[in-house]
Amino acid sequence: MIPNQRDQFDIPDEIVYLNCASQSPLLNSVCRAGEEGVLRKAHPWTDFRTEAADNAERTRGLFAQLIGATANDIAIVPATSYGISVAARNLPLAAGQRVVTLDNQFPSNFHAWRVSAEDAGADFHQVARPEDGDWTSAVLGAVDNSTAIVALPPCHWTDGSALDLEAIGERCRTVGAAFVIDATQAAGAAPIDVKRLQPDFLVSSAYKWLLCPYTLGFLYAAPHRQSGRPLEFHEWAVSGMENRSPDRLPGSAADGARRYDMGERNNPINLMMAATALQQLIAWKPAEIAESIKPLTERVAAAARDRGYAVPPDAHRVAHYIGMRMPNGLPDRADERLAEKNIHISLRGDSLRVSPHIFNTAEDIDRLFAELDRIT
Repeated sequence: MIPNQRDQFDIPDEIVYLNCASQSPLLNSVCRAGEEGVLRKAHPWTDFRTEAADNAERTRGLFAQLIGATANDIAIVPATSYGISVAARNLPLAAGQRVVTLDNQFPSNFHAWRVSAEDAGADFHQVARPEDGDWTSAVLGAVDNSTAIVALPPCHWTDGSALDLEAIGERCRTVGAAFVIDATQAAGAAPIDVKRLQPDFLVSSAYKWLLCPYTLGFLYAAPHRQSGRPLEFHEWAVSGMENRSPDRLPGSAADGARRYDMGERNNPINLMMAATALQQLIAWKPAEIAESIKPLTERVAAAARDRGYAVPPDAHRVAHYIGMRMPNGLPDRADERLAEKNIHISLRGDSLRVSPHIFNTAEDIDRLFAELDRIT
């Protein structure tokens, strides 16, 4: 168990922040790195461009370490939707084939596949929410020999109900389907090992559980998917770069997944912040982060059941966040009314989503339910 880390964040005593699945606060150390990055950009006559290029390599290597990959497997992207678009551009899909996603899946890993299926004349199959909470069995039942692409998250974004991606990946390989993972709601807060999952592509936005700044993400491309076509054609993505002028920075950024890097990737601010955040997550270890958050989500589950609220079954939910559904629906403006009392959660459809971190305490959960009792 990791000791409470509230002193590593700038969170006032009166704030109960239970909304990391929406946006994480930044570590104090990450804020300082950002300030340093701003000063680098304030002084462009220094050699900050070379340093930023080095930081890009360091940052992709740190994310690779977090998921069991190599730096060569990682592209730096601005958002999950960008990484998913790279995957959609490079995975073949034909008329009569099937794309499998979840019902009410997060838009970043949904619309690109819907459009691809429409364009190809393929079947766009959305797996319905199972009554018993077992998404894995429901997905396995939908993946057949006609399936070309399976695009999923590790858990449903509204309530933390889990999927066994290892079992699903195995099924994909059996039927010859490509496997794409949006790991945004797990990377940094739960263990991910691409050697075990064997996805074709895996992407994660960095501003949630990776504790990084906004407009940054990472795309993993399996070795056999690293010769595809990027979304952008800039100097870092063009293979060979034969026509580089002598005053340009050296590099071979088209190697491996780097060909999928976004333009203007060498942001001295975001990269310094991201490297600091990823180093801390590696030190804490995602598996230990999950185990440290788990008692808090278990406390939420117990308190919710005491009040007759529905939560995903223990066997079918992740450790680091949880959604609650009330039998008579959520109170009007529940999230806003809680925020007025300095308690911050998210409403996602009919689910009240609670996503704590290792800066939260059992008292924070108790305060949430005391206020819920008042407004329901």
